[in-house]
Amino acid sequence: MLWMENQTAIITKEQKPSLLGMFTSPGEQFERIKQSPKIWMPLLIVSILYAIGMTLLALSMDASTFIEQGIPEDQVDLVLGITKVTVAITGILTPIIGVLISSTIHLIITKIASSPVTFKQLFSMNTYIAIIGAAGIILNTAIRYAIGGNPEIYVTSLAGLLNQEKVGILDSFEVFAIGL
Repeated sequence: MLWMENQTAIITKEQKPSLLGMFTSPGEQFERIKQSPKIWMPLLIVSILYAIGMTLLALSMDASTFIEQGIPEDQVDLVLGITKVTVAITGILTPIIGVLISSTIHLIITKIASSPVTFKQLFSMNTYIAIIGAAGIILNTAIRYAIGGNPEIYVTSLAGLLNQEKVGILDSFEVFAIGL
């Protein structure tokens, strides 16, 4: 009987956090992160997902947006090309920089509160949380790419639900805004 209890304890300790589990059982994932923080593979996956989302966003951009902003028509194609590349590259860097900054802020707060949490645990937690933002970007840009409309307004925000055409306060109320 004692052997079975030890084996159960070992199996429980070896459970790793899951990115998909952040959607179904986030509390359980936070406990797993606390016991076994993982960084590199989840960060790579989140960065790839952000890059896919931002690439979809870049593909949905068109010249009319830049013409409306006053860019001369003979320079629109150049500006559009540079913007698309910049947006796609930003998708790779956004989660890395965002997770680093938010983890640093959380570390400062936890040190003030004298909490025993480590930077690795915070970085891992914020990386796993970023999967929610990545899913939101992919979902929103894929829908906008399919149906058209202003790519700056997320379909899952209040502005998107109310068919607003301009970015405003309603766009900041977004279902997937928990991430970065």
